[in-house]
Amino acid sequence: MTYEELVKKAKQASKKMDVSGINDHIAIQIDVEGEAEGAFYVEVADGKVSVEPYEYYDNDCKVKATTDAVVSLFAGKLNVEEALANGQISVDGDGGKALAIINAVKPTPEKKTAATKKTTTKKAPTKKKTAK
Repeated sequence: MTYEELVKKAKQASKKMDVSGINDHIAIQIDVEGEAEGAFYVEVADGKVSVEPYEYYDNDCKVKATTDAVVSLFAGKLNVEEALANGQISVDGDGGKALAIINAVKPTPEKKTAATKKTTTKKAPTKKKTAK
């Protein structure tokens, strides 16, 4: 995955974020390490979310994470407490504001696969034998 693809995914995910409960201005910079290395920011202002491929110098905090962790965060599939504990992500600054944005991400519903779909079995009608 490239840096541009990662930022595009983050922008798409931001459209589904519910920031109705956030009344403050929040700006976090996300520093991506590894495959899609770079920095971008997520800003919540006036009930709107912006994601842009730039550093945000007057940020409330910086989140440092791997590409996989960022993708999982924006998909709503990463347990933040576990990710912090095992070093997948780190937060420098106001962690409460970072959590407010992360908690605004709606989890992506998992697609059902053939293995998870319920199968119904139909029984063939049985013929009754008649006595002669």
